[in-house]
Amino acid sequence: MNKQGKCPVVQGQDYEVSITDLGIHGEGIGKVNGFTVFVPGALPGERAEVRIIRVKKSYATGKLVTLKEQTPHRVKPECPVYDQCGGCQISHISYEEQLAIKHHSVVSVIERIAGEDGSLVEPVIPAAHPFGYRNKMAIPAGFVKGVPSLGYYRQGTHDIVPTAFCNIQKEENNELLRFAAEFIRKHSISCYNEKTGKGSLRHVMGRVGDDGKLMVVLITATRDLPCEEEWVREMTEALPFVVSIYHNVQDRKGNVILGKTIRKLYGSDTLKASIGALQFEVSPYSFFQVHKEQAEVLYSKALEFAQLTGKETVIDAYCGTGTISLYLAQKAKHVLGIEIVPAAIEDAKKNAIRNHVENADFIAADAGVIMPKLYKQGTRPDVIVMDPIRAGCSEEVLKAAAGMEPKSIVYVSCGPSTFARDAKILAQMGYQLKKVQPVDMFPQTMHVELVALMSRVKD
Repeated sequence: MNKQGKCPVVQGQDYEVSITDLGIHGEGIGKVNGFTVFVPGALPGERAEVRIIRVKKSYATGKLVTLKEQTPHRVKPECPVYDQCGGCQISHISYEEQLAIKHHSVVSVIERIAGEDGSLVEPVIPAAHPFGYRNKMAIPAGFVKGVPSLGYYRQGTHDIVPTAFCNIQKEENNELLRFAAEFIRKHSISCYNEKTGKGSLRHVMGRVGDDGKLMVVLITATRDLPCEEEWVREMTEALPFVVSIYHNVQDRKGNVILGKTIRKLYGSDTLKASIGALQFEVSPYSFFQVHKEQAEVLYSKALEFAQLTGKETVIDAYCGTGTISLYLAQKAKHVLGIEIVPAAIEDAKKNAIRNHVENADFIAADAGVIMPKLYKQGTRPDVIVMDPIRAGCSEEVLKAAAGMEPKSIVYVSCGPSTFARDAKILAQMGYQLKKVQPVDMFPQTMHVELVALMSRVKD
């Protein structure tokens, strides 16, 4: 609003807007008479004619009409449905500029939220392959103009945009997508309707392991899988790299893809996948990094920051299925992984046995509760590693970690802003931020992950 309390933009009207920044979803940000306008598709450094399509109290959303000045960083996306699909946000930006934007975003939260010097942030480590990197696909099924279809959701909706491939998916997943799309049309498969709750096929999931082997999970809202025998016979004939096929039942409404009922239709129970020298058996429910190459970069950087010599005790406070714990165990004396989800801990124990790691133990517990108890029992970790969900650490875990007085805390984050918040809290507890290393785990999107080192300030 302006000083007179009136909104300076009117819905349906066109305005000239200079774009100065990007929002969290990759939308351009500019101002009209000091009033913020979000413009999907516009880039910093560009001047555009924008039609206002929605006005809120503190901002407006506009549609890009024409570009009057264009940034040299703009490129043409190869994906034919890029302007409709919500999977990627910044494929219209050169990869070099994507890295610069992500570096700026991390520097911004480190300075603004953590109150630290932005020079602590290293340049983003780029991906060797910024396309074709995702080893997991979960693509929804539905009817488009009455035709059974597979595709990604339109931006901001659950309307399906039919597509034959995705630029960031492994080619094996794209081959599965094309096969499944043709199969459901050929056999007139009943697809699920979110609004009515009727129909059967909800998602087709693919997971690519080592050597291009593929696990397929067909998810339905019904107890039966329509054309089950045909699915198995035709898929294994068309896609010889498929080593496992499952049928999963998800009969509940909502966005959770996998249900609790599952049965194997064909092949192996698990899929073999590796990170560095570590080997894993991946099941339909297993967590596994979707960008394997960059996961190795991320874990190697965490190992570097931990500065292990073989004499240290390490606590991994959010260990999940143990991937980082086992990575650290290669150089540590002993690693203790803590995770609140019991099923993940069982997987972590199996992964340790599978990789012949004898210096790592895992316990199912709330880190914020168990760590003070371990400290009272005499556990004195040299290093604590934390890799929480995007929401960051609970204050109880931060207090518990600082209270154990490790010489350093290595924080792996998929949410830079929540890391910055937690870094500020840890600084108040005696830990100084030493360096921050962003890693581009998800090229063509606004997401960026980081590894940070915080060292204990000696009294």
